[in-house]
Parts: sequence; structure tokens; C-alpha cells
Amino acid sequence: MKEGPDISQIAALIGDPARANILTALMDGRALTASELATEAGVGLSTASGHLSKLSDADLICPRKQGRHKYFQLADDDVAGVLEALMGLAARRGATRVRTGPRDAQMQEARVCYNHLAGRMGVQMYRSMLGRGLLRETGEDVDLTQEGHGFASAFGVDVTGLRRARAPLCRSCLDWSERRNHLAGSLGRAMLSVMQEQGWMCPVQNSRAMRLTEKGKAAFAATFPDA
Repeated sequence: MKEGPDISQIAALIGDPARANILTALMDGRALTASELATEAGVGLSTASGHLSKLSDADLICPRKQGRHKYFQLADDDVAGVLEALMGLAARRGATRVRTGPRDAQMQEARVCYNHLAGRMGVQMYRSMLGRGLLRETGEDVDLTQEGHGFASAFGVDVTGLRRARAPLCRSCLDWSERRNHLAGSLGRAMLSVMQEQGWMCPVQNSRAMRLTEKGKAAFAATFPDA
């Protein structure tokens, strides 16, 4: 019997169409109810509850209770990273959804990947920070440099507080549409939050896409120039 991780178990859970729809619906970082996820998956509530139980038992999602309601979220960045990579593989192999249109263009320009910025703009931000020495890549690891610490602090991020937390500060995530890395981890999440607070971008309703404001276009280009 072979030893080591059994990828077939995780692959089987993700590979079911209804569960795949549930997981991708959670990629925008929101917590959704079983009823909402049943609608996203295109199945009945009892069927969705069974799928949610399996995903929760495997630690791919985590349930949260608030008052009388129960919500579900992706478990962590690891799960989001795997889903983003699988989306990229599916796109490269031609396994794409039939619908195309303006929302698809917006998704490729800027979108939320779990809790950080993805799409062309997410990749530009990452490459700009690398090229200016604000981030440092060592193999597959990425970290904030001393110069980057000052830059992120001036940008409005409490870097010292993030470093105290258990979550990784910086992680790279392979972007499914650009096929290059964008910035994940607690820093990526914090920078997206600042951009939204500053009015640079806002979410598109019922989508993971982000809409850039006129203010945001100028500010983003000045802050994250092409490397």
C-alpha cells in the first residue's frame, strides 16, 4: 500500500459538479447559507446539506453560526489556492463555461480570489512590488522586504499586527486567467481592503468581479506601475 497523502479523496470531493459549484461560489470570501449554496449548486437543500457535510468533514469549508443562522466559508487560503489553480488548468484545457460576456472581461481584469485581489490587476500589483524590491521571492516562498514593510505601512496596512498573527503574511497564488502569480496571504487581504476603503474599486453585484473607479484607475497605475 502506498504511503503519503491520498489526493484521490480531495479530488473526489472537489470533482463532484455540485460540490465544485459550492466551492467556487465561496471563492469571493463571503459566508453563505446552505440555501444560498443550494441555489449556486443547482440542487435541493437536502442534497446541498449532504455535500456541505462532506466538505466540512474534509476541512475544505468551515461552518459558522451567527444567531439562528449557519453560514459556510472556505477553510483557508490553501483551499482557495487549489481551486484557483484548478480553474487555471480547466481554462488551459478548454474546460470552460459556455457563457461569455462583459462580466467575464471584468473577472479577468480584477476579481476577488477568496479574500485578495486577482486577475490582471492582481498580477500587476504583485509584479510591480517584486520589481521594486518590495517583495522577495525565494523559490516558492515570498516575503515582504524592509522597503516593502515601509511601503505597506504607508499604504495603510498594519504590517506589525499582521506579522503577529498566525496566518502567513505573504503567499503567492497562481492566477487562473493570467497564469502568473498574484499576492495572497494576510497582506494581500489587507491591501484589497485598503483599496476598497479608499474607493479605488467596488464589488460587482452577484459576481467575484471588482469594478475599478475613475479614482482607482489613476491611483492604482501610480501606486503599482508596470515593473
